Amino acid sequence: MEFEKIVDLHCHVLPGIDDGSPDLEHSLDLARAAVADGVTHILATPHHLDNNYVNHRTDVIKAVQNFQNELEAEQIALQVFPGQEVHINGDLPQRYADLLGADEKKRYMLLEFPHSNVPAYAKRLIFELQKLGTTPIIVHPERNKEIQKDLNILYDFIQRGALAQVTATSYVGGFGEHVADISRQLVGHRLVQVVASDAHALQGRNFVLSEALKQMATDFGPEQALEFESNAEDILNGLSVTANGYRKIEKKKRFIFF
Repeated sequence: MEFEKIVDLHCHVLPGIDDGSPDLEHSLDLARAAVADGVTHILATPHHLDNNYVNHRTDVIKAVQNFQNELEAEQIALQVFPGQEVHINGDLPQRYADLLGADEKKRYMLLEFPHSNVPAYAKRLIFELQKLGTTPIIVHPERNKEIQKDLNILYDFIQRGALAQVTATSYVGGFGEHVADISRQLVGHRLVQVVASDAHALQGRNFVLSEALKQMATDFGPEQALEFESNAEDILNGLSVTANGYRKIEKKKRFIFF
């Protein structure tokens, strides 16, 4: 199946501000790869408030404007918007003015958990962000070690009104079959609502977004893939996107033979 346009809601395409791209040359190569993959619109999401990177709202907006100028000079048909991959911290409500949403009015925001665990305060923080009018989108839950052990941890967050994003590379097997299997389970149980590239200028972290969408269409039907692409577009535009039809994942029974 083909898409008229593909919106990528999670991409480390900006040069020199996080681990995504070291310089402008690599960023332009990423942009060309995105266009070749069918991507037309990208939300640039540098890391913010993790252990390594701080990318303030105004700095990201300026970096996107500069990069868009470079894209136009190179005649690369790609529209880039400012965002952040916000690492979970207990004081995010106090930092709220410095945070960028996935949309202009901050109705949605990409929220990153540590890879190893889910912080005990996560539910409280998500509730506090919701009170401020922002729906958190939990990014790459399939790669979180604690969620991997119990996928229904994500179910609890979705039930509380959060959304979630699976990474395209995860879905097509780039992080191994175990992560691919978890990704398929999350999609099949409708515990994720959007797929994004999370592309970096690193080996194995390039654009496979169209491949992931096509694989979803094969696995779960074209309607599912079209819904995921539509959700990405609606989130970028600040339109209503809610989780629906999601269900718990039943643990496989272990049979013991004597």
